Formats: sequence, C-alpha cells, structure tokens
Amino acid sequence: MAADEEGQLCGFLVLDKPAGLTSHACVSQVRRAFGLKRVGHGGTLDPAVTGVLPIALGPATRLLPYLSGEKAYRGVIQLGLTTSSDDLEGEPLQQRSLPALSLERLKQELAAFRGCISQRPPQVSAVHVNGERAYARARRGEQLELPPREVTIHALELLGWDAASGRVELTVRCSAGTYIRSLARDLGERLGCGGCLASLRRSEALGFRLDQAVPLERLQQAPPPPLLNPLEPLAGLAQHRLEPEDLPGWRCGRAQQSRAALTAGSPVVVVSPDGNLAGMACALADGQLQPRLVLQAAG
Repeated sequence: MAADEEGQLCGFLVLDKPAGLTSHACVSQVRRAFGLKRVGHGGTLDPAVTGVLPIALGPATRLLPYLSGEKAYRGVIQLGLTTSSDDLEGEPLQQRSLPALSLERLKQELAAFRGCISQRPPQVSAVHVNGERAYARARRGEQLELPPREVTIHALELLGWDAASGRVELTVRCSAGTYIRSLARDLGERLGCGGCLASLRRSEALGFRLDQAVPLERLQQAPPPPLLNPLEPLAGLAQHRLEPEDLPGWRCGRAQQSRAALTAGSPVVVVSPDGNLAGMACALADGQLQPRLVLQAAG
C-alpha cells in the first residue's frame, strides 16, 4: 500500500467504472473502502460510460493538476438519430434515414475531425453557465447556446461500420475537454442524417491504462486494492532528487538549485533522498526550483 513517510495513504487507484454509476458515487465507495475522506477523481465519466476512472487518495489529490490530460476511448456512434443529450440516454429528437455509406466514405468524413477542431459541448454537460452546470439548466427545459471550444483529436480510427444498424465503431485519442458525444453529433450532422453516442468505454486517462484498473466490486474485499505509487503517472516530467542535506530546507519551502537545464515554467517532480515523492516545483529562469507542493512540510 502506497504511503508517505508519515504513514498516510498516498497514491492512485484506477477503477474500471461500471455503467449506471456517477464518478462521484465511485469516489464515495473508495472513501468507505479505505476509511479516508481525502479522495478525488480525475476526469469525470458520464454514468453510462465505463472504463478508466483514476482515483487519487490522500496527498495524491494535489497531484491531479500535474497529470497528462490526454484520454483514449473506444465507442460506438448511432447514425440516423439525434437526442437531447447527444447519446442514447437522452430524449429522442429526430429519426432520419441513413445515406448510402461505405467504409471509405466514412474514413474520408472522419478526417475532418482530426487535429485541432472547434467543438460545441452537449446541452447536457458539466460546462458552467453563469455559475451553474449546463446539465442542471438543460434538465429544467432551457435551451442553451454553449460556445464552441478548441479541442485536439490526436488520433481517430474507424474500426467498423454496420450499415444494417447504422452503427459506427471507432477509437479516439484526444485532449482534455473533448466530448465524444459532440463528436457523434457532429459526424451525424456532417453526413446529413444526425447521430448520437450509443456506447463508450475509456481505455486511458491521466496516464493510466485499462490494464491497471480494478473492478468496483474489488472494493468490497479485504484488504482493499494496493495503490499505485504517485511517481508512476509523473514519470514523463523532469525530476530533481534532493540530497540529504537539502531535505530540511525543502520541507520549509525553500527554493532548490537545479542540477540540470530546465525550461522556465515547467513542472518538476522533486524526490526525497530515499526515492519517495517529496513534492512538485516550478523551474525558474535562473535555475532555481520554486516549491509548488511540499509533502511533509515542516511546521
């Protein structure tokens, strides 16, 4: 079980979220299983979506902003149908006949969604509108004009097309803030028949993969699942190892001198002499490392 030097739980748990539960409900179950209040998740999943849900426990919750926002999914789009939520959970709005589509035509149309694109979030989404979540206003019957935002689709691959059912299967690798429901809606609009998301499973999030995930039922067994070392998802960042004489100063919040050339403004993982995570710093132009997060801070 991952823990800091004071014995406090500190690490990550990757859940394979089942359909039908909110991300918040999964966090509540983790709190009960570990007897810990300080628990948070990274990357909300809609109740109908399954797959990778990273959970941070203890001081690891403060590391979530430093993790990669890139995510990967495998999903199915239903063409010919539009809904109020851009997925099959919403109210049907319009049913249209399907155009004659080949795999090659679909591949050509999907090309327009790769790279940096402008995307309008679904009406039923967690986007804030005047201090309130969009889904709360949409469920009251309000029609919202959510402004588009820039997102990046790093990879988009067509896996299959079933003309009989009108379903398209694909994989997506994208930036944080990307809505696969919006992608389904926009593909349907581009094809002139409408579309919505039929099913979705997340395979990667915040640097964690599906093969690291444990089922939610595992939380009912004793002892609870072991936590992943908080250094694992930070492996792609620059690292600075403290010397024994540097540790007291670091814990008092003093800047450290970097022994490597680092880009000013970049985050740096600070490791204690025994190899455990000591915190996070920001590289300054003069080679100093300014503390941003100090674990086991003195005083």
